[in-house]
Amino acid sequence: QVQLVESGGGLVQPGGSLRLSCAASGVTFTIYGMGWYRQAPGKRRELVATITEGDTLNYADSVEGRFTVSTDNAKNTVYLQMNHLKPEDTAVYYCNVIINTPSQMRREYWGQGTQVTVSS
Repeated sequence: QVQLVESGGGLVQPGGSLRLSCAASGVTFTIYGMGWYRQAPGKRRELVATITEGDTLNYADSVEGRFTVSTDNAKNTVYLQMNHLKPEDTAVYYCNVIINTPSQMRREYWGQGTQVTVSS
């Protein structure tokens, strides 16, 4: 059973920084990709940043240059370093992991979410 445990959310002032972590346990097959999504009140969940096989990076335009996604493959952990935070970054941030299976299909898992609030 794959489980994702997130940490690092909280309250920060505009211009500040936070680092989110997400550790995946129970992974028995290879990981295709890891990343972060977010959902603000009244809005749809949106992609923030992902890393997929071959270290292909994908960032939302709104966070490009401010956020950095990285992984520690030995620990099955994905990080999101968030700098120069803005009030519009306020949302619940969800970790996402996609795992390859022997049947050549992929399975997707989500963390429980961690609140990030940017406010003075």
